[in-house]
Amino acid sequence: MIVTALLPQGFPGQPPLPALLADTGGGSQLITAVAPAPGSTTGRLTWWNRWAGRWYEAGSAPARFGAKGLTEGATRVQSTNTTPTGLYGLPYAFGIRRAPAGTEYPYRPVTRDSWWCQDNRSAAYNRWVEPLPAHCAPGEAEHLVTYKTQYAHALVIGFNYAEPVRGRGAGIFLHVNGKGATAGCISVPAGAMREILRWADPDRRPHIAIGTESGTLDITRY
Repeated sequence: MIVTALLPQGFPGQPPLPALLADTGGGSQLITAVAPAPGSTTGRLTWWNRWAGRWYEAGSAPARFGAKGLTEGATRVQSTNTTPTGLYGLPYAFGIRRAPAGTEYPYRPVTRDSWWCQDNRSAAYNRWVEPLPAHCAPGEAEHLVTYKTQYAHALVIGFNYAEPVRGRGAGIFLHVNGKGATAGCISVPAGAMREILRWADPDRRPHIAIGTESGTLDITRY
């Protein structure tokens, strides 16, 4: 009997990472965001295309994660500065700046009235609101236009989005790097973010898988 050990990531001959995942969302585009360990604040983000039954790398960039590392998305607690692991859809893109030329993904422009509600008591919890409604406290919402660098361009990550669970967390995005680690989002250099938006094709149903290289948060679980 021949036993084949799992080769280290990136080793010649190993299947591409998406082929090792439990699920890729059913589309033919995928983003993987991988950190070395749960406590890591940096790692690697790669975007992939699936052609003729095989995954091919389309691009890659250094990534930043939450200031407190990564945690299981299904049990995450709001305001813990952790990035949720798991497999998520990407509902739409947005930005303070105009969409990069060639962007086909639904793209929502940020205005002075654009907010993201994070108020657990609000009917608009984990939703874009414009203008800010009375039931969403300003101190429990992000005024998107004030994040000029980070939200120049961004993608909404569908964490806790379809049926929001109060206290789980809100406003998790893939966006442009700020000064350091994030509050729970994933960030990449500005050029990479523009490239991702030009690459993303809504007809190919891209998803994002977030996890670690090994251990309990191993990305291949998702």
